[in-house]
Amino acid sequence: MPRQAAPLPAPPPERGEMSEVAEADADPEDQEERWARLLPELLSDVVRRVEASGGERWPARKDVVSCACVCRRWREAAVTVVRPPAESGKITFPSSLKQPGPRELPMQCFIKRNKKNSTFLLYHGFTNSPMDKGKFLMAARRFRRGPHTEYIISLDAEDLSQGSNAYMGKLRSDFWGTNFKIYDSKPPYDGAKASSSRSSRRFGSRRISPQVSAGNYEVGQVSYKYNLLKSRGPRRMYCSLECPSAQETWENSLKTKFRKPMGPTTLRNKAPRWHEHLQCWCLNFHGRVTVASVKNFQLVAAADPSDPVGTVDEETVLLQFGKVDDDMFTMDYRQPLSAFQAFAISLSSFGTKLACE
Repeated sequence: MPRQAAPLPAPPPERGEMSEVAEADADPEDQEERWARLLPELLSDVVRRVEASGGERWPARKDVVSCACVCRRWREAAVTVVRPPAESGKITFPSSLKQPGPRELPMQCFIKRNKKNSTFLLYHGFTNSPMDKGKFLMAARRFRRGPHTEYIISLDAEDLSQGSNAYMGKLRSDFWGTNFKIYDSKPPYDGAKASSSRSSRRFGSRRISPQVSAGNYEVGQVSYKYNLLKSRGPRRMYCSLECPSAQETWENSLKTKFRKPMGPTTLRNKAPRWHEHLQCWCLNFHGRVTVASVKNFQLVAAADPSDPVGTVDEETVLLQFGKVDDDMFTMDYRQPLSAFQAFAISLSSFGTKLACE
């Protein structure tokens, strides 16, 4: 009787199959720990190479964000490699939206308005090319709250409510629509008191900082001077803001270290000049604004009475906003303003102001 051969063992899986089996059997926490075990030098080099190849525009910079989402160690490595907007001129993480913009060249953005649902979408990277769709940054929706108007600002264009995990803050007007208050969902400094009872809510995973209470903290005011008789020319506006410190390190701001109140920054609109030939008020927007509108404005630093030497630069435009199409507006900002503050100020310009014009 012939002897029956013993069954041969199953061949080992191919390399790709072995990887899939291991990943399928591994626990998510084990996978995270495995990625976190990389040598610090190797980890920093990986993130640095991804940052160098990411460019300045999206979607290429999504790879940088993906690295920061692997685990805590990868996030810390990304924070040390990726520089804040003030240094790099790039907006990478959601926290970048509440950091000061660059000092030398303004951060160029644009706003798309949808009149049907009263929404406003902010994008980064506007050029004159129709192929440049930009990177979505924030969205806002206008609500009527009794005699007041509110603009809810969110990271999610589909979820615009104060109860959302993507809630960033809001803009609230008075009855006449001439005075506005800017509220941030994040306290501007340690010990700041929330302006509403919503401070007990917590940030979700998409928040700026998961350890900080979510509420409404007043961080600025925008006011338009009355001009009922239209004898004062175009709109005149003033802003008083709690601007983030450019001296505060990028790492500390993301880790929610101790922050001190910096005092208000005061801005005013740059007065336009009357053009005799065109018979209208004009401002030089250097090609960034192409349609005449009462909403167009430029903000500069207001003169400081306590600064007799005149160190405040009253000529540098810190924020300019203007119309380029029926529902398209450009918004360029720089230090000391953040994208969130610039967006809130720009939103205040929408809507009719009977007491001002």
